[in-house]
Amino acid sequence: MTSEPELQIGVGTQDAFQRLWTPHRMAYIQGENKPTGPGAEDGCPFCTIPGKSDEDGLVVARGTHVYAVLNLYPYNGGHLMVVPYRHVADYTDLTGPETAELAAFTKKAMVTLRTASGAHGFNIGMNQGSVAGAGIAAHLHQHLVPRWGGDTNFMPVVGHTRVLPQLLADTRKMLAEAWQHCAAVEE
Repeated sequence: MTSEPELQIGVGTQDAFQRLWTPHRMAYIQGENKPTGPGAEDGCPFCTIPGKSDEDGLVVARGTHVYAVLNLYPYNGGHLMVVPYRHVADYTDLTGPETAELAAFTKKAMVTLRTASGAHGFNIGMNQGSVAGAGIAAHLHQHLVPRWGGDTNFMPVVGHTRVLPQLLADTRKMLAEAWQHCAAVEE
């Protein structure tokens, strides 16, 4: 037996298995779970998630008009989205109560992420329309990506991937508990 590292031949540069693979991202790239029409019956994941348990849907918190859910394809650990229950594509189509609760949930998500994970900052925003980068343009959703000093390292640049230190189910549980704790402190 040899102690030489095995080389991959015929799959690009020989690299002695120095690659990091993220096969779960292929589902996103290929459009899995993207809606084909105006609602749950057409495969909109944001319409079907509310019908699942919090654990199965990765739901962190539920309100009257919106809910907070972990992103299935996160940019960083704790990447949340605030989503209206109603299948609506454009921010200007939200009702007053939907807009107010979306804003309140965004604030609550920031407090929760700071409490649970010590986030130093956030990227918050909506991509309106597929030309603006919305992966699911048919159903409005606002991203909250927690950031920490030094969280941009060589992995996204060299490895073209992200390293997430926690499973989504564990992150959901941690944030759901922190959400309830933060709500109790406010009362």
